[in-house]
Amino acid sequence: MEKKNPKIEELLSRNVVEVMDRKHLEKRLFAGEKLRIKLGIDPTGSDIHIGRAVVLWKLREFQDLGHKIILIIGDFTAQVGDPSDKLEKRPFLSKEQIEKNLKDYLPQIGKILDLKKTEVRYNSEWLAKLTFREISELADNFSFQQILERRNFKDRWDRHEEISYREGMYPLMQGYDSVAIKADVELGGTDQLFNLLAGRKIQERYGQKPQDVMTSAMVIGLDGRKMSTSWGNVINVMDAPDDQFGKTMSLRDELIPEYFERVTDIAIAEVEKIKKEIKTGTNPKELKERLAFEIVKRYHGEKTALAAKENFKTLFSKKERPDDLPDLVLKGEMVSALDVVLVSGVVKSKSEARRLIEQGGFDIEEKVIKDFSEMLRVKNGESVRVGKKRFFRIKI
Repeated sequence: MEKKNPKIEELLSRNVVEVMDRKHLEKRLFAGEKLRIKLGIDPTGSDIHIGRAVVLWKLREFQDLGHKIILIIGDFTAQVGDPSDKLEKRPFLSKEQIEKNLKDYLPQIGKILDLKKTEVRYNSEWLAKLTFREISELADNFSFQQILERRNFKDRWDRHEEISYREGMYPLMQGYDSVAIKADVELGGTDQLFNLLAGRKIQERYGQKPQDVMTSAMVIGLDGRKMSTSWGNVINVMDAPDDQFGKTMSLRDELIPEYFERVTDIAIAEVEKIKKEIKTGTNPKELKERLAFEIVKRYHGEKTALAAKENFKTLFSKKERPDDLPDLVLKGEMVSALDVVLVSGVVKSKSEARRLIEQGGFDIEEKVIKDFSEMLRVKNGESVRVGKKRFFRIKI
């Protein structure tokens, strides 16, 4: 019986939702063929969170097996905006916004990929040169019915909300990227499936063999909603070690197994053990400490992860707070949780303050307050925590 490479087996299974055409891709991988693996990523924001990093780690698996990685930075597509899984129309981004977002993009990606072995391309290189005739020929491959069958478009159509022509153009551009770099395989999240399949169709239109596509599992945010920078329920690749550790400790308990599987590199057999431990009543706090350690280790190294663990225990687990705390001056005894956080100056806006409170980042005398509108009766001398490790003493 033919022996199969366990690394290829894991490549095709862990955090993978769907592969098209699986048999075709499997045959090429086990035959030792070196493939051109594509991932496009739009710099619509300046930070990459660990949810978006799942597909980058899958790309790294391909890279470690010797395949050619082509990372497409969507400096052109980011201006237009990908409507995938969006419930409303995305705004145009300016070139200046994209350039600002790109400033630290590659260093973040370099924490995952070996950039020296990665072919980095910017899709303005070819998309900006397309003529209206060529764009029309691309558009002729798809119908309005196909576009409106996408769940997010259908929902907006049923609500009589605006859907622009521009949004329907996005799959054409992503598909043409595959033609430009002659992709054998394209990776993406499950929300990207329509765009990935568009690439197959457009490659055939240009006489190329259709790429295989692989979708990776999405990661739920710390609060149980979709992980989104705008909601603040994220752990970023470049977050400081203490912040990564502290954020992980605020994770909802039911998400622990999913996070071990999707955002760490511990063996699947170990993940299964953790699932059993949860069922037998292991304290979730202990598991979250281990999870936090694994996440920090992945992005900052084991030594730093150990230090972050000790810092967390000192500040939170042992209930130790500094004796010499700065004053937090309030105007009266009755004040809302939101106002206390704003007065502290730790955050700059009401939206940031709301997110911080909802994520458990605010307490008075070690009692966590998660309702930003809650009215509090405070006393002189009470200690307040705002964020991961900012402490104050109330003064009225």
